[in-house]
Amino acid sequence: MKAISFDAPETIRVFDAPLPDAPGKGEVKVAVHRVGICGTDMSCYLGKFPFFAFPRTPGHELGVEVLECGPGVTDVQPGDHCSVEPYLNNPDSYSSRIGRPNCCNNLRVIGVHMDGGMCEQINLPSHKLHKSTSLGFDQLALVETLAIGYHAVERAGVQADENVLIIGSGPIGLSALEFARVRGGRPLVLDVNADRLAFCREKMRVSGTVMVEIDGSELERIKEMTSGNLCEVVIDATGNNRSMSRALEFVAYAGRLVYVGITSGNISFPHPLMHRKEMTILSSRNSQPADFGEIIKLMEDGTINTDPWITHRTTMDQLSNDFPTFLDPKNGVLKAMIEIT
Repeated sequence: MKAISFDAPETIRVFDAPLPDAPGKGEVKVAVHRVGICGTDMSCYLGKFPFFAFPRTPGHELGVEVLECGPGVTDVQPGDHCSVEPYLNNPDSYSSRIGRPNCCNNLRVIGVHMDGGMCEQINLPSHKLHKSTSLGFDQLALVETLAIGYHAVERAGVQADENVLIIGSGPIGLSALEFARVRGGRPLVLDVNADRLAFCREKMRVSGTVMVEIDGSELERIKEMTSGNLCEVVIDATGNNRSMSRALEFVAYAGRLVYVGITSGNISFPHPLMHRKEMTILSSRNSQPADFGEIIKLMEDGTINTDPWITHRTTMDQLSNDFPTFLDPKNGVLKAMIEIT
């Protein structure tokens, strides 16, 4: 079968890999139909993601079809269309035992810590599959991205009528925006990219968009939009340490700040600013298993519409040519999708 390998920074290889063995106990063999490309994949490609080692087959945003079930599998059957929860946790770890498998200290993410789904077939634990009877493979491959934003909003505890500032309007930021709105919050978006802010206004129906300015005047803009109170919730989805250090400025007194982006740089801020506001600072890592089922229901009933999200498509054979173009902001890539089969 065909598979993709990131052999070194900015080096992509298509190669012939052996088909996976028959699935073992509790496993299923799946055909991979769609793979979404996210910011993590881009950082891995550039050699900048802290948990990624070359060479590796990436791919963790997957829309798959069950081909074969191993012994003991009863939750899915051949022909089922599924999204994949790509986080493999140790069920005996402390965090797993207290119901937080998303931050297991032994966590392995498919396509990051181990070979992933940029291939035609792969074996997976059956309990990591979440099926739908109506969603297409494009939509199923988007569930994991949505789950990251969903979990960030859950961590923030967004309430109705709260001002929720999303910093960074990439796919993770947009997913947080969607679920903040589902919970009744008033989303605002801050970004450095005018095209993405236009997308938020035109496609996501967000009137409160703010451009980052050299003179820092965006702080006053956000004050004006929130009656001088700033935002009860700020979610930073940039993965940029400079943005993450500034994010505290936009938090209201007694507000909450959630970091969902990952940076390898240091985050620094003046302690009096945090202390004076008695703000709560939270991190948000991955998502919970139950999040996938909830998101699939919201997509199936039309509450969440992801139709505008997929802006670019490619194939395994074209990926080495197309991937560098996905990194260029001028090309307006929001979500690129690899069509496998």
